[in-house]
Amino acid sequence: MTSFKTIVDIKDVLVKEKSSKFIGYGFYVSNEFQIKEKIEQLKEVHPKANHFCYAYRLGLDKYNFRVNDDGEPSGTAGKPILGQIDSNGLTNCLVVVVRYFGGVKLGVSGLILAYKETAKQTIGATSLIKITIKEKYKVRCTYLEQNKLYKIFSKAKATVIEQSIENECTFTIEFEKEKEVELTKILSEQGIYFIKLD
Repeated sequence: MTSFKTIVDIKDVLVKEKSSKFIGYGFYVSNEFQIKEKIEQLKEVHPKANHFCYAYRLGLDKYNFRVNDDGEPSGTAGKPILGQIDSNGLTNCLVVVVRYFGGVKLGVSGLILAYKETAKQTIGATSLIKITIKEKYKVRCTYLEQNKLYKIFSKAKATVIEQSIENECTFTIEFEKEKEVELTKILSEQGIYFIKLD
């Protein structure tokens, strides 16, 4: 995978159902620490809310996910929220629905519909963005090889972030992941040293 689809942060999407208020929030996140932080912040914003139900999916392989019903009957909140994340093909995405109980019980099917609809409206109210994955490499060559290297970088649409030009030249470059196989093949064929950076 060389790119993924996610969301721009969105907040305060309100859905009312039989006196209960469901408030949707969506966040672009890249790790579980950020997820915990966002939920803690929402608990400070809504100290009197009854439930903070959420779902997230992380990573390019999309295997890292979690659903949380936060006291609602099992399967009535987190799963419907995750269903909306997945139906939009999103990852690195957290959707939280804050509920204020209005005194009227909605039943299992009513809760599922309310959480699903709030998540749907929350995602629908934001912008979906495509993020292209980039790679960073360090490349070394002799002084005489540098012009040849610039041509290779240009062909791969690689950006030189850092460079040191001496008898031995060192470059730190960044480029789109989809160009990785092509670029490393050319560098190998030319006998030029390169190493992938974290």
